[in-house]
Amino acid sequence: MALLVEPSARPDKPEPHAWSAPPPAEDQRVILNGMTWKDYEILLAVRGDESGVRMAYSNGAIELMSPSVNHEGVKTLIGRLVEAYADERGLDLNGYGSWTLKNALVEKGIEPDECYALGVPSGDVPQLAIEVVWTSGGLNKLDIYRNLGVGEVWVWERGVGITVHLLREGRYEKASTSALLPELDLSLLQSFLESPNQSQAVRAFRQALRGSTAG
Repeated sequence: MALLVEPSARPDKPEPHAWSAPPPAEDQRVILNGMTWKDYEILLAVRGDESGVRMAYSNGAIELMSPSVNHEGVKTLIGRLVEAYADERGLDLNGYGSWTLKNALVEKGIEPDECYALGVPSGDVPQLAIEVVWTSGGLNKLDIYRNLGVGEVWVWERGVGITVHLLREGRYEKASTSALLPELDLSLLQSFLESPNQSQAVRAFRQALRGSTAG
């Protein structure tokens, strides 16, 4: 087969191409409506401890969400920075990852991106849950956390950053600081979330924390 080359082509000197980073991946989400609490528990049992798909249940709907690599990168870096802060300040912070939080009485269930407690959780929920919103849509996660009684939720949203929600008198109120970690400078933490290298970001964050202590 003959190779036809257009007159304008230069096979020996190919035209330069402008390479750019691939566009951010999006989360994949499916909502199953008309589902019962028993359906939700069956799906949890079938999935077992396998990671990859996170589930939430509320008002007869089951959300199945497969997080993108970008989603996972953000949630992991937030977790590493929070844990670095606790280490630097000598806090007994325990992480429980995507602990399945559920309550059959209120028929609500969710798996946070990360969750934490100072010491051992005193009940069936952590003191702090972290939720990453990389791709919009899906169930109302704050409503689920509220019904489960999670005292503090951080929501990181693409283009917005971290907002803190504190449970007070049965509803969430936005706050500028964390109740669990009141001395943590969230604006400082957020300044390291754009780093493409997680380990470098954590090391730089630790140095900044040590500098603030020395000052």
